[in-house]
Amino acid sequence: MLKLIVDILALLLVPVGAWALIDDWFLRPHRRLAAHPGQPAEGPFTRLIYGVLPVLVCAGVVRMVLAERMDFSLVLVLVVFVSGFVYGVDALFFRPRRNAAASGAGKPPMAAPEPGIVDYARSFFPVALAVLVLRSFLYEPFRIPSDSMMPTLFAGDFILVNKFAYGLRLPVSNQLVVDIGKPERGDVVVFKYPPDPAINYIQRLVGLPGDRVQVVGDRVYVNGTLAAWEEVGTWSDGCYEGMQLAREKLGEHDHEVMHCLSETGIFSAPLPSCGRRNLERGYLCRQGGSDLTDTGNMPEIVVPEGNYFMVGDNRDNSADSRYFGFVPEANLVGKAQRIWFNWDLQRSGGPLWSRVGRRID
Repeated sequence: MLKLIVDILALLLVPVGAWALIDDWFLRPHRRLAAHPGQPAEGPFTRLIYGVLPVLVCAGVVRMVLAERMDFSLVLVLVVFVSGFVYGVDALFFRPRRNAAASGAGKPPMAAPEPGIVDYARSFFPVALAVLVLRSFLYEPFRIPSDSMMPTLFAGDFILVNKFAYGLRLPVSNQLVVDIGKPERGDVVVFKYPPDPAINYIQRLVGLPGDRVQVVGDRVYVNGTLAAWEEVGTWSDGCYEGMQLAREKLGEHDHEVMHCLSETGIFSAPLPSCGRRNLERGYLCRQGGSDLTDTGNMPEIVVPEGNYFMVGDNRDNSADSRYFGFVPEANLVGKAQRIWFNWDLQRSGGPLWSRVGRRID
């Protein structure tokens, strides 16, 4: 229900914001000039528009934060362009006209002050430009929307992604302009989902270009060698029951993996102990079968040049390269490095403070 309200308010931001922009930039200066030295009388509709606008802006920001398909780089580029355009056009054309109108009416320039939208544009432009440069070339925040990387990453984790680890790329187009470094086996990588590049995915890099990769019993073989693996216990958190927990080493990365050795895989089941709102069923693992009959198995394949093979740490609940194929080098976004916050709105109990500051291995 809360998400629906946010969506509706975010949609209203477009027409209300457009009306407020036109009124504040072109109409309100005339009202102020005519009423000077007093204050112009604003009608009830105008007062309503300016009263609800901050609420709609907040809803729009929340909607962007929660969106999975939103291209934040494109949003920032638009903010930089629009704010620079508004301030530049006003300084060149409309400010002289306002001053001339005030002089013609025998009133001081302060009788037609700078519109609020121009003041915001002048303030936002340098900030938005700095944030765009920071997000495009240095570090970018991401929110984890799913369980595919459990237990390394939880849904609701907010992470910092190193944008220059794999080279400097242009915003929006993601075009590589400066080749600084290459991905390494075991990196946790953010990339654009190949079937739909508007969506960002995050998974672990298993296969480099030219590698032979195979998955048997949730364990990874690279070039015929089985990655180091140690069973360490079970995983049960109320939403997942009966899962196995193991430690795996890929390259220089020693990390935990959650898996279920079964011919049928994990399946949805009623789990009243699951503390997520709107999630009536969790996931249950019933161990059975052998390595050779596990549902996540994949025959050996060769990773083509210019491509990478990604697998989730939640081996039985991850839509990864075993299903959608290889990830082209052009789809790489950056290397996940650290968790800076955690709050899954679908989970009761609020933020998990113990996850804040964790390094991503």
